[in-house]
Amino acid sequence: MTEAIRVLVVEDDPVAAAAHILYVGRVPGFTAVGKAQTGAEARRLLERTPVDLLLLDLHLPDVHGLKLARSLRAAGHHADVIAVTSARDLAVVREGVSLGVVQYVLKPFTFATLRDRLARYAEYRATVGEASGQDEVDRALATLRAPAPSALPKGLSAPTLERVTGALRDRGTGLTAAGVAETVGISRITARRYLEHLVETGRAERHPQYGQVGRPELVYRWVRRAERGH
Repeated sequence: MTEAIRVLVVEDDPVAAAAHILYVGRVPGFTAVGKAQTGAEARRLLERTPVDLLLLDLHLPDVHGLKLARSLRAAGHHADVIAVTSARDLAVVREGVSLGVVQYVLKPFTFATLRDRLARYAEYRATVGEASGQDEVDRALATLRAPAPSALPKGLSAPTLERVTGALRDRGTGLTAAGVAETVGISRITARRYLEHLVETGRAERHPQYGQVGRPELVYRWVRRAERGH
């Protein structure tokens, strides 16, 4: 089995830190290995605890998160960073790119939002081997980015797509349109539209389920990019 991705939560608000640890623990393939309330505490934990990913609040009491990320890089720590912030300054976003910040999550956020970001990060980490060309490189990098709302077909919304996507990811064996509808709280017809969109964009596959009376029912399953590459 693949080892879980180890996450260090760096957050000075105890309530938020507890929630983030709970969220991380609910995402398959991830484990929270600790929490730190300050930059200094984060450095001490990193010295003795292997960490793959920092869930990093940018506004810590003793240091700005990006300054902490810069000092960690200089000290030889190579953990990636998902930045958590209420700030919407795009200059900060640009600065973070060179410091290993692979995602930004704006406060306040839901479990579904963090789950989506972590799942995309896991797919990104899973891409291995040599790319066959530019398109494959672009697809590997695109796993970190949420689909642009403007790219969705008319009548589909990004929040609902995120919930449908989360339902498929959580059920590795696949779901029917009726199963997604019940899980997400939408109609079966609406669920099918979102599922077909995921199939058309290569992020899900469908196959008939036989063995029942009448027409076979379609089952949809999430497709990991790494699995499609082999």
